[in-house]
Amino acid sequence: MGPTPPGDEPLELEVGRIGKAHGLAGEVRVDIWGDDAHLEPGRAFSTDRGPLTVVSSRPHQDRRLVLFEGVVDRNGAEALRGVLLRAAPVERPGTLWVHELVGAAVESTDGRTLGVIGAVESNPASDLLVLEDGGLIPMRFVVSHQPGERVVVDIPDGLLD
Repeated sequence: MGPTPPGDEPLELEVGRIGKAHGLAGEVRVDIWGDDAHLEPGRAFSTDRGPLTVVSSRPHQDRRLVLFEGVVDRNGAEALRGVLLRAAPVERPGTLWVHELVGAAVESTDGRTLGVIGAVESNPASDLLVLEDGGLIPMRFVVSHQPGERVVVDIPDGLLD
């Protein structure tokens, strides 16, 4: 089998960063962005230093402590500090992922085209779809979506005026 054609590479997202070593047995603190399912034992990550596979993971304050295969002491753990972890998205039916929303067309439930999503902004009340023209739509108004293509929203009259 030959090399993968450009554009056909499997999608990988940055899902976390390795922090400092914890203890003497090779554990590291990991800031995970999003879903802790990425830290299940056996889960593999791509990194700029080669693949890393999770042996064990446990909660610790607002982070996770992770032991990676082949990392057996504090020196090995310290050598990983700052490494970005990349992985395929975790499949969850009904979940909205930022990489599937950005670039998608937004339509109202009555069929009006409202714009294209340029970004998703975190907000305590409801994350916001940021349209390329600057309009903001709370994600709680999303009623359906086709990943990477279209998002249908049921917004109140006047929201984008």
